[in-house]
Amino acid sequence: MAVLIASDLSKDMAGNPLLRGVSFKLERRERLTIAGRNGAGKTTLLRMLAGETSVDGGDLVFEKGGKVSLHDQRPPRDRDLTLRDYILGGCADLIAVEQDLSRLAQAMADGDEAAFDAYSRAEARLEHAGGWTWRDRATAMVRGLGFDEDDLDRSLKTFSGGELTRASLARALAGDPDLLLLDEPTNHLDIESLEWLEKTLMSLDTAIVLVAHDRWFLEAVGTAVLELEAGRSRFFPGTWTQWRKELAAREIALGRAIDKQQAEIERLERFVERFRAKATKAKQAQSRVKRLDKIERIERDPRDREGLKFQFRAPERSGRVVFEMNGGRVEVGSDPARVLLDGAELWLERGEHVSLVGPNGAGKTTLIDTLAGVRPLAAGKLSTGHNVKIGHLSQHAEELGKGPAGRARTVAEAAAVHTGLTPQKARALLGRFLFSGEDGQKPLDGLSGGERRRLSLAILVASGANVLILDEPTNHLDIESREALEDALLSFEGALLLVSHDRALLEAVGTRTVAVLDGTLRSYEGGWQEYVRVREEKRIAERTSKNVAGKAAKKAARADAAAPAPTPKPAKAAPQAKTKAGGKSKPPKPAGTGVGSAGANCAGERLAAATAAALTEGANGGATNGSSNGLSKNARRRVRELEREIEQAEVALKRLEAELADPAAWATADATARSTQRHTTAKRAVEEAFARWEALAS
Repeated sequence: MAVLIASDLSKDMAGNPLLRGVSFKLERRERLTIAGRNGAGKTTLLRMLAGETSVDGGDLVFEKGGKVSLHDQRPPRDRDLTLRDYILGGCADLIAVEQDLSRLAQAMADGDEAAFDAYSRAEARLEHAGGWTWRDRATAMVRGLGFDEDDLDRSLKTFSGGELTRASLARALAGDPDLLLLDEPTNHLDIESLEWLEKTLMSLDTAIVLVAHDRWFLEAVGTAVLELEAGRSRFFPGTWTQWRKELAAREIALGRAIDKQQAEIERLERFVERFRAKATKAKQAQSRVKRLDKIERIERDPRDREGLKFQFRAPERSGRVVFEMNGGRVEVGSDPARVLLDGAELWLERGEHVSLVGPNGAGKTTLIDTLAGVRPLAAGKLSTGHNVKIGHLSQHAEELGKGPAGRARTVAEAAAVHTGLTPQKARALLGRFLFSGEDGQKPLDGLSGGERRRLSLAILVASGANVLILDEPTNHLDIESREALEDALLSFEGALLLVSHDRALLEAVGTRTVAVLDGTLRSYEGGWQEYVRVREEKRIAERTSKNVAGKAAKKAARADAAAPAPTPKPAKAAPQAKTKAGGKSKPPKPAGTGVGSAGANCAGERLAAATAAALTEGANGGATNGSSNGLSKNARRRVRELEREIEQAEVALKRLEAELADPAAWATADATARSTQRHTTAKRAVEEAFARWEALAS
């Protein structure tokens, strides 16, 4: 049964039509992404589905007994609650189910047969939420969104605005709803939490409707798209990328249809104009006039022409090295100061585009503020190159109110003061950033987040900077504006240091990635996908190393427990170790070299070491066992078969790593997941083959 059926929904705002004819159906595990310009009614539609805004027309049908949860950008109202109580407050129905189960269990014990069916239904509801351990699942949602165990007992009033937004998202996820409504769920999430959210949403047995501007997130999560345009809706079954391709095809077809119709209209108008006055052609001309009147003109929505399009002008040439930091220490706060980075090394060269990544709170913003001269370096040395002109875009556009611009009251005044342009040129600049006509007279205090970001970008473009330091430049920008920014940065010839959680932007623009991890900076060549590949390889290697170390420790413990008391060895036992062991074949040579072959080499080296140990053990114990190695003929044959298996697994791993060296294997989020899974499986095959060999050979 469908969780939600929307039929011909309509909504008016201030007497004007906002939505008309919105229809769709959602089943469990379907995830609908809503696409449309800012102001198209996306958030309004979510609130209509949640029952927080009235539906002016049409019908909404929900699954019987279904639970609806909405997460949007509004912070919690009651700030006196602890985080734990706030999260569990979204699970009141689960607490009620627990109470019902206790009551029904007692009723069944008393012989009430009618209680059995009710108990079964209540138990199924609780099992869907994780059973009696659903509270653990709820707190796991909190941890997945970046909170610590200690945060659960903190009062909400002690959290920042971004943390409260994440708390709202955790509450919506924890309640196990049948319909989950998410408005910009990726806001205030670092990339690690964002990746966790993607996996979590895809695993939920619920219907989801969401609005987001993160392109990779939309592609990874969405199974269908609801397009809102000029008040109308169009449902598209498929991923976000498939919808974009279909939309582009429609735009091309529409353009051709408009051109064709316009040519026909011009032809008819020329005929009418030419023969209207001629008596012999007057009747035909009148017929053409009627045809013109009947033509239903194909027109684009006026908003189709609105779009952010800009380019950075060619910058002046700077010195080869733009920044160089040695032994840098970055701190925040005082009494005592908290050290974010210590002994950090960083450099940026002319024309280089570097992405700075890391979890929230690692010090990315503090570091780039230090490089931009906003705050001092606590210790170490920071050198700036010749003829470096910095353009700094802060996360919350604080620069709009600094310096002489602090006296500016309107958009036009701020643009003129910051850029030094004449009022006429400042208006022309603002027009390129969608501030036209009276928009230039908007007060700065009344600007939305998106408007403040566009104004900051306009000022940055006019600055002529040859080094751009950008902190979350896509905040509050819609998808079209993000793509315009991406195009502008791609063509920028100067140096760029970028902090962003938009992985599509990081991959498109970055040529090198610097990770802020554990108080240090680590540099990786390549963009985001290459960094993810190296990061996953490192995680796999660490897990493998821990597993192997654990197995070795257990084996050593068993050997120690079973070892007899030491006895004196015969005087001539040592030369016996020089003879070849009859049943032990030479271990296979590990396959693969270079980066990415560490798993194969490591397995081969362990195999060689274990074989040598077995040979020595067999030689030393041969006199006692009565054979050269203590293995039967069948066991020796199986050992040789396993050694061939290991060789084949290592060759397969090496071939796969050569295949995955192609950037196309990491071009999208789905491709990255598939490539990582294939690589993990291949490495596991090597490890498992070695483990079987080790168990038999020992």
